[in-house]
Amino acid sequence: MKAKKKDVRALTKEQLRAFFEAQGDKAFRGNQVYEWLWNKGAHSFEDMTNISKKTREMLEENFVINHIRVDQMQRSTDGTIKNAVRLHDDLIVESVLIPTPTRTTACVSSQVGCSLDCKFCATARLKRMRNLNPDEIYDQVVAIDNESRLYHNRPLSNIVFMGMGEPLMNYNNVIAAIDKITSPEGLGMAPRRITLSTSGIPKMIKKMADDEVRFKLAVSLHSAIDEVRTRIMPFNETFPLDQLREALEYWYSKTKSRVTYEYVVWKGINDRKEDIDALVRFCGYIPCKVNLIEYNPIDDGEFQQASSQAIDKYIHGLESRGFVVNVRRSRGKDIDAACGQLANKQV
Repeated sequence: MKAKKKDVRALTKEQLRAFFEAQGDKAFRGNQVYEWLWNKGAHSFEDMTNISKKTREMLEENFVINHIRVDQMQRSTDGTIKNAVRLHDDLIVESVLIPTPTRTTACVSSQVGCSLDCKFCATARLKRMRNLNPDEIYDQVVAIDNESRLYHNRPLSNIVFMGMGEPLMNYNNVIAAIDKITSPEGLGMAPRRITLSTSGIPKMIKKMADDEVRFKLAVSLHSAIDEVRTRIMPFNETFPLDQLREALEYWYSKTKSRVTYEYVVWKGINDRKEDIDALVRFCGYIPCKVNLIEYNPIDDGEFQQASSQAIDKYIHGLESRGFVVNVRRSRGKDIDAACGQLANKQV
């Protein structure tokens, strides 16, 4: 039985160099192949034009490039683009390009489905099939960068890990992907332009701090009252707010990087004065800012956008205590590309 070909992008540059040496070739061929794979985004060995045909054939015999394919691209009336990305095993994830007048942001996925159970999120209703590999995360960014250049005449400026999946439940692969994205041998993007959004896994937040990551951290909070948060995000029972707070205090003590709290206000769920007061107290623990996010319904009516008066009370409560608060209007709602809507509906 013929051995299954190895994904060449699973090899480090040193492993590629060693492979060529073992074949009786020069080690620097590994450097050339590595550059084609990551910096130039080659989809096939035939693309590697500065490598001999014989060497390309040898690579073809031993390896495969498991490249993603954009199966379907949808364009919103506001310029947002949603990609349905087909992986090498025919599973699908979604990623989004979000344009503003000054930047273009890639919202990328880290898992097929999701490991968590947030009640308000369409992705959470999908079974988690598997984690994405570093190259599959990287390829989403490359595809969106190409679309940014094509449709908005500028390169991608920012990346947020806010697509399908919980990034901290796929920690090693996400970190490896960010390393490639920020490397001069990859996309060369500055770490400060990358934000990882988590629902809050305390021990992994501490691990990020210990690993001295240089990207930004956002936490999908939505309530600073345990009973309320557990109702809408049941895993909060396993990782309650006191543990999350301790992890975030540890994060700040190690990184001196302020945290962004993402917060949706829902009618009849977290729109009371005590909800505002609890958030204000939680914001007092470490330097932070709050993004109040417009809610995007996912068809069942259980969660409804709070009134503008409730939002204004949150803004006043936070700003009167000196906290930075922004209201984020959702983009791409007409193509189900907004926060919480990614659910592979078109596939």
